[in-house]
Amino acid sequence: MTIGDPLSYLIIAAAVGLASYRLAAVVTHKRMRKREARADAEAARLAGRVSELEIDRARMAAVLAGMVEGVLAVDADGRLRLANDAARRMLNLDSGLLGRHYVEAVRQPNIVGQIDAALKGRQPPPTEVPLATASVAVGPRIFRVQGTPAAGEGGAVLVLHDITDLRMADRVRRDFVANVSHELRTPLTAVRGYVEALLDEPVAPDKRRQFLEVIDRHTGRMERLVRDLLRLARLDAQQETADVQTLNVAALFDTAVSDLSERIEQRRLQVDITVKPAAALIKADGTKMRDALRNLLENAVNYSPVGGHIELEAHADGDRVRLSVGDYGPGIPDADLGRVFERFYRVDKSRTTDPGGTGLGLSIVRHLVELHDGTISVANRPEGGAIFTVALPHRRNR
Repeated sequence: MTIGDPLSYLIIAAAVGLASYRLAAVVTHKRMRKREARADAEAARLAGRVSELEIDRARMAAVLAGMVEGVLAVDADGRLRLANDAARRMLNLDSGLLGRHYVEAVRQPNIVGQIDAALKGRQPPPTEVPLATASVAVGPRIFRVQGTPAAGEGGAVLVLHDITDLRMADRVRRDFVANVSHELRTPLTAVRGYVEALLDEPVAPDKRRQFLEVIDRHTGRMERLVRDLLRLARLDAQQETADVQTLNVAALFDTAVSDLSERIEQRRLQVDITVKPAAALIKADGTKMRDALRNLLENAVNYSPVGGHIELEAHADGDRVRLSVGDYGPGIPDADLGRVFERFYRVDKSRTTDPGGTGLGLSIVRHLVELHDGTISVANRPEGGAIFTVALPHRRNR
């Protein structure tokens, strides 16, 4: 076979064709490998992105679920797309309302107005809305509601913040200032009047002494008020601590009775003390617990009828020691039972024999008891009168 032979051309052509095919196959294979590698990389990137989105979504869901604020989100068409647990509780929303128009889901006009303004791209000023929630049985809660336009494809986000406690604290602060002003104004007016009477004209010696006794009584009342206010301020600021030691309960009761013996004798009251053996010793701050019991006993003395009697008792109850002070006076109206520990709160003054108190005693008692990790409660006795009970942890001696 020679070069010019046709068969030679055929063989060479076949060899070249085969080599070209193999080369094309190699090139194609490499290209396919590259495409597969790129596809694998893209798939891995997409899988990573999906994983990141799932993590972000789970994180957002956890944040929304843990928020005390209520959050609603609606899309550009006004359909409800998201409502966290807090928002459902606040607005009494059912999970089946997702996807509905916000007007169907939220029927409170002020809230609807906030969402409507936000969907139109405006930032409405926040508003306060009272709402009755399913989790609160007594009275409506007050919510601060703010709608905000959502970035991107439109829509709106609504945030509800419960400010009931804030408004209550503000009311308590205003009432406190008003009460302090009133409590100081009354004795100051009396003092000023008697001082002017002493200065304006000659006063007989017996009248002068009477005027000075009135001035002394009212200045003493103001002194007690200021002292109680300062103590409440220290207790609120947690500047007082409990120096716990072992105390004899019977001795605590005896000290309280001794401190008020003159007043007790004037009213011919009988004080009965009963201390069960298991409650004979407690661990508490002696000074603070004596102050608390003295306040409770003074309250019982003021509300007891002449010739009546008061009962001081102590007994163990599981992991608590209960110290009680009971009287046989007029008792406390049911409407007032939950408020007697508020500052300056007084039951009808006509029910007490001593209207000159500061109105802060029971509030101080509550703070002193809580300083010992205890609780205080009040109830009306079936046989008449009221009973105050201090429950303290039973820290047994070891």
